[in-house]
Amino acid sequence: MNNYKKYLEKENYRESTVKGYMIQANKFIAWSKNNHTNPERIDYKTLLKYIKYLQNRRTTKKTVKHKIGSLKVYFNYLLSENYRVDNPIENINIKGVKRITNYNLLEADELEDLYYSYQTEYIKDPYHSLTAKRNKVLLGLLVYQGLTTTELIHLELEDLQLYKGRVYIKSGARSNSRTLELKSWQVIEFLEYIKEIREEIITRKNIESNRVFIPNNARLGNTIQHVLKKLKKRNYKVKNVHQIRASVITNWLRHYNLREVQILAGHRYISSTERYVQDDLESLHEIVNNFHPIS
Repeated sequence: MNNYKKYLEKENYRESTVKGYMIQANKFIAWSKNNHTNPERIDYKTLLKYIKYLQNRRTTKKTVKHKIGSLKVYFNYLLSENYRVDNPIENINIKGVKRITNYNLLEADELEDLYYSYQTEYIKDPYHSLTAKRNKVLLGLLVYQGLTTTELIHLELEDLQLYKGRVYIKSGARSNSRTLELKSWQVIEFLEYIKEIREEIITRKNIESNRVFIPNNARLGNTIQHVLKKLKKRNYKVKNVHQIRASVITNWLRHYNLREVQILAGHRYISSTERYVQDDLESLHEIVNNFHPIS
């Protein structure tokens, strides 16, 4: 199991997650042995028996879903090490688990309006003029690429491929790495930011950093909240970064297939992407019910 632990650490899972996933894998291995099989050769039908076994232990559906999710990672490990040629539970999803639904999503043109309307000109204070241009570059990555706050914080100069019009997003505890295309207008403003604005901010702050956005770490979270506050004045529907990301993913699904969107969003599992398909439909139902209540 040491190799599995190394695999999880390489995939950037948190220490507590690694420990939990190792426990679940060991329990599954023990169950497999008692049922005259092993993870390398267990088939789909026998796996369903294991799920039934978990459900019969007075375990909540949410807990069963979590345990199956950890096993999907274990089978991905076996797949990567050529112990198996498939992940037999990749598409298994436990029904009946209550999930958070994304209502009041923003349309693509609303997201673009937030970007274009963000004020960077006619700002009297020189430093605030610099930070406004930095914030617009940051905002572009929210509304066009759907990045999370954590991804923005950890973005480094080496991740930028501006002359190719791309940005590389490293894998995280819950996400896969991916390379995303930038809009042409993003590239222009990004180049100005990296060559001039960022350098000026670093000089004023008297710091050294490979991070794209200065300030970084927790302070960047405060900067993002400041940006959101301004966006809410432009569009009252704006709530938070999660809502903006959910809007971007839902809009992607109107133009790309599930697998393509899974890659763009950095989702580890296709089920994470599928949730946004259903959410989009439920969002429509919510709007219809609000304006046309059934009497």
